[in-house]
This record gives sequence, structure tokens and C-alpha cells, in this order.
Amino acid sequence: MTDSNLSLTIDGRRIEARPGQTILEATDAAGVYVPRLCWMKGLVPFGACRVCTVRVNGRPQAACTQPVAAGMVIENDTEELRALRRDLIDMLFVEGNHFCMICEKSGNCELQALAYRFGIAAPGYPFLFPQRALDASHPGIFLDRNRCVLCARCVRASRELDGKAVFGFTGRGPAKRIAVNGEDLARTDAEATDRAVAACPTGSLVAKRVGYAVPVGRRRFDRDPIGSEIEPAAAGK
Repeated sequence: MTDSNLSLTIDGRRIEARPGQTILEATDAAGVYVPRLCWMKGLVPFGACRVCTVRVNGRPQAACTQPVAAGMVIENDTEELRALRRDLIDMLFVEGNHFCMICEKSGNCELQALAYRFGIAAPGYPFLFPQRALDASHPGIFLDRNRCVLCARCVRASRELDGKAVFGFTGRGPAKRIAVNGEDLARTDAEATDRAVAACPTGSLVAKRVGYAVPVGRRRFDRDPIGSEIEPAAAGK
């Protein structure tokens, strides 16, 4: 441990962290996977999904936004937090229309991969079956609001990485939806190669004509479970 580093404990294991890091950054560096959905490397943390909730000195905190402090005692892998995350993921599924078997994002979808990691084989809540507007106007991008989990990754990536601000939110509460800065997606400066399109963790925002280019068995989460890039044990490495 260097003089500038901080010492903290997660699930009984002592790890080091640099001042200014978030809990998520520190645990990633230490090889400890904290589940997340709205977080994306390179974007300002948003703290919307709460899937990364941990207990810090007994209090729930979002690991993606909470800065580290010396002496922190963090709980991550407990039955209480696993149950909380299962419920959050389950509610995201039933609140939208996520038909994984026919979705072009299947195998590359982070929401689906989280469900597999947490053993969610069937919904624990009634489906709401929303009927939200689709937007197929763009020649290279398809937007299905029924699959949107309001993580704001496309919103932030469009602003912070693409410099375009194509996406935003409209409405409040149950009526909150992704909106675009034009009459429809075709009337914006969005491009299929934008980072905002790739940022979507579900099948809500996809580039057209590439969804099934990678065969089953070679897709991102066909090979290794979500989190294995951080936690080698998850992939049996």
C-alpha cells in the first residue's frame, strides 16, 4: 500500500483504493464484481438503476457514485443485496417488453445477462405489457422504447462522447420516455456508428442489419457470464 492509497474492506477482504475513486472503480481494480446496468466506462456516473447498491458502514449506497473513504466497510455479496438486485432486474423485465428469444440483442444484452447471473428464470411480478412508440424512421438505427430501461446511457453517450445531444427524456414517473431532438430519429444527426447506439445495454437502441451477424455461441455473453472481465472466477479462470 502506498502512502497515498486508502484501505477499505469489502465482504471481509481488505483492498486498496486511490483517493477520488468511486467504490465501483476501486472494486473493479481489485477484481471484485459489483453488478451494474446504468454505469458505463467513459461516462459520468448517473446512479439511476441502483443495481450497484452496496452497504457502506451499514447504509445503502450506489457504488458507481459513492467516493471511497479510508476505513470503509462495504458489503456487496450478501443475500439481502442479491435479493434486492434480483427484484430490481425482475421489475425492469416486467415493466417493458423484453422478448429475449426474438430480440436481436440476445446474447449481447446486459439486462438478459444479469438475469442469468441472478438465476431469474421466470418473472416474479405481473407483466405490464406497455405499448410505447417505436421509431424505425432512421435508415441505420431502430429505437424500441418498449425495451428501454431508462438507464440514460444513450443520453449521456450522445452528449459526452458524440457531442450531439440526440437523446433526452420526456415525461415523469411511469410516463417517462426516451425522446430525440427531432420530429423522429431520421430528422436528427444520429448515425449508426455513434457511441450512443452502442451504449444501449438492451435491445432498445440497435443498429439495423447487424443484429444477427454474430452466430449463437459466439455472442458476448454466450462465451462468458457478465462480470467475468472483472472477476476471473466468474469465467472459471
